[in-house]
Amino acid sequence: MQKNKHIDKEIQDVISAKLSDSIFHTISDVADSMQLECYVIGGYVRDIFLYRQSKDIDIVTVGKGIELAQAVALALGRKARLSVFKNFGTAQIKYKDTEIEFVGARKESYQRDSRKPIVEDGTLEDDQNRRDFTINALALCLNKDRYGQLIDPFGGLQDMEKLTIRTPLDPDITFSDDPLRMLRAIRFSSQLGFDIEPETFDAIARNKERIGIISKERIIDELNKIVLSPRPSVGFLQLDQTGLLSIIFPELVALKGAETKEGIGHKDNFHHSLMVLDNIAKKTNDLWLRWAAILHDIAKPATKRFDPKTGWTFHNHNFIGEKMIPGIFRKMKLPLNEKMKYVQKMVTLHMRPQALVDEEITDSAVRRLLFEAGDDIEDLMTLCEADITSKNPAKVQRYINNFKLVRQKLKDIEEKDHIRNFQPPIGGQEIMDIFGLAPGCEVGRLKSSIKDAILEGTITNDYDSAYAYLLKKAEKIGLKPVK
Repeated sequence: MQKNKHIDKEIQDVISAKLSDSIFHTISDVADSMQLECYVIGGYVRDIFLYRQSKDIDIVTVGKGIELAQAVALALGRKARLSVFKNFGTAQIKYKDTEIEFVGARKESYQRDSRKPIVEDGTLEDDQNRRDFTINALALCLNKDRYGQLIDPFGGLQDMEKLTIRTPLDPDITFSDDPLRMLRAIRFSSQLGFDIEPETFDAIARNKERIGIISKERIIDELNKIVLSPRPSVGFLQLDQTGLLSIIFPELVALKGAETKEGIGHKDNFHHSLMVLDNIAKKTNDLWLRWAAILHDIAKPATKRFDPKTGWTFHNHNFIGEKMIPGIFRKMKLPLNEKMKYVQKMVTLHMRPQALVDEEITDSAVRRLLFEAGDDIEDLMTLCEADITSKNPAKVQRYINNFKLVRQKLKDIEEKDHIRNFQPPIGGQEIMDIFGLAPGCEVGRLKSSIKDAILEGTITNDYDSAYAYLLKKAEKIGLKPVK
């Protein structure tokens, strides 16, 4: 009993410290003056007990949320920027580095073919009932007579202590009403390291087809948060176990399985890809390098062949994978811009550093890799090192040593030849001026020949060498300078 009192006091101390900020007292004063019940609710309250920083505050009031927001903005003064969204019955205040969302307490009901609820005014209890998970249904009263009182009707605090994701009400109803909550459950599990309560998890599997009513934009937003979680494989494995992955990302599911033929097997490329993703996650928070890890072997099912002499092969899976990426990005509503091109580049080149070792590291091969990778060479090497997932320590060490050699060679060549992102010292316009040529293939071939000569080490990367080489090349095809 004494232990529980100690826990209660500790919790209250944490709450008191968090609610000591003047912004909460301002909201409290305004709500009391308007005789409105007022609470902090949802993720901000959850994060107090997880000791996570949060700048997004959700305020729910039993009454008119917009009117409360307008009065609070007035009390905060000129630094407060108010936005009102009448169609949604919400308002937002941006104050310093904090965003405060205001809404009136409400109850919701759903139609089968839509996740958009029919909304009515409600009580705090109604509002907590509509929350997705118990850990997001916690509320703290801001009224002076109950300031800092925790309202936890579903045992959310206890679930946090147990590291558990659970729905407040029947999970089948919760997920059927708003299927996006299935992805949110997995996202929170992956982000926070929580387990999904068994009945809640089973309900995701039962309701997986309902994800079809959710927009691709909403799905990819949650999926990206899973990709960015500390150990993304947790989320992807849960997506697979519930059947959601087959619906939202079938190309990744196609990597599953390890086939054996004539006693020769290959690794399960699904689990390998997730291991590579986790390895990348230990190194960087870069979303697009993480996507490159997910997609680096995406074409292996399409390129898998068995040769009795050499075993399983996946020839050109990097090039085929590059071609698959625009279709995947388009379907999943990922950006079709330089982010996609970056992922394509990583997937195309991910075999090259190891190939350098296998074929012996020549200067010309290193120059070409530096030229093609450009400023992304460090990311490429990070991906290649993350791609080492063998359980054989000796093999792992051999690969690590090989990549150390490649890194050193890259550094030496770059310092000597300055190849990264270089443009040939003589451009197409100058070639046309020198020889009196009109735009055409001949100009392109001459420019490319200069580039190739520099990459092969035939000439150095400077204007005089390039000009002398150009004159010789042109003379062979009957061209002479017009000047």
